[in-house]
Amino acid sequence: MAELPGPFLCGALLGFLCLSGLAVEVKVPTEPLSTPLGKTAELTCTYSTSVGDSFALEWSFVQPGKPISESHPILYFTSGHLYPTGSKSKRVSLLQNPPTGGVATLKLTDVHPSDTGTYLCQVNNPPDFYTNGLGLINLTVLVPPSNPLCSQSGQTSVGGSTALRCSSSEGAPKPVYNWVRLGTFPTPSPGSMVQDEVSGQLILTNLSLTSSGTYRCVATNQMGSASCELTLSVTEPSQGRVAGALIGVLLGVLLLSVAAFCLVRFQKERGKKPKETYGGSDLREDAIAPGISEHTCMRADSSKGFLERPSSASTVTTTKSKLPMVV
Repeated sequence: MAELPGPFLCGALLGFLCLSGLAVEVKVPTEPLSTPLGKTAELTCTYSTSVGDSFALEWSFVQPGKPISESHPILYFTSGHLYPTGSKSKRVSLLQNPPTGGVATLKLTDVHPSDTGTYLCQVNNPPDFYTNGLGLINLTVLVPPSNPLCSQSGQTSVGGSTALRCSSSEGAPKPVYNWVRLGTFPTPSPGSMVQDEVSGQLILTNLSLTSSGTYRCVATNQMGSASCELTLSVTEPSQGRVAGALIGVLLGVLLLSVAAFCLVRFQKERGKKPKETYGGSDLREDAIAPGISEHTCMRADSSKGFLERPSSASTVTTTKSKLPMVV
């Protein structure tokens, strides 16, 4: 008898096992699941297998953008017992417990934005042949847009261009943005207003005085909407120059005032300064040098034709003689 090739033998064995019912098959919805914030999400998972003593069910979760290999378990069912685990342990349960009737649907209550991601439903039953024992469900938690922030940049004078921006920090799915101008105004010229609903940017070109006004940005998704407002003021270029010149003049006057104040204060401080006085050790021009008597000073003065009597406490008194003069 000829030997059967290896692949043919494996294929025949697989067909026999499948016909015998020894296979595990997990079925989950193909469409992504969306649940509003704070509500309960039901992640449907069904399976077919010959449930035995070795049956095990595991639900796990992986954040958006990460590989499935980085998933972490959130619930186990094995040996007839249920074991919630991880940060979601208080909010997860099974729709049917024990899940031995082919239903392994997961319930997640009070969903948070952090619950958005991929959930893995995996059934293990070692006696059965594994064909497709894993199912993936993508869950999105719907969040209304948060109040957006409006901002403006660019030149707001006549003939200039400016950009109005609007952005919400929260919102799932990502909100779209629409700018509207409040009140009555002339129809803008074609191409002077260009808006991007995805980025929330409104570009205004060739500004005129009629471009001034209040602009409102509305952020919207299927959960609701939120808005912010911004006032745009367009000015004449000459007004900007006049304003700049006026500011320059005011600064100049302020500087001159400060300088004058400092000068006046300096003069006052200088006037209050005390006059210089001679101390005991200062030399005077009319002082008598040590070792020179007053008589010497008198002789010196007599030779010049001057006779000064020194101011002394002891004076010489001349008395008239009482003797008669003989002629």
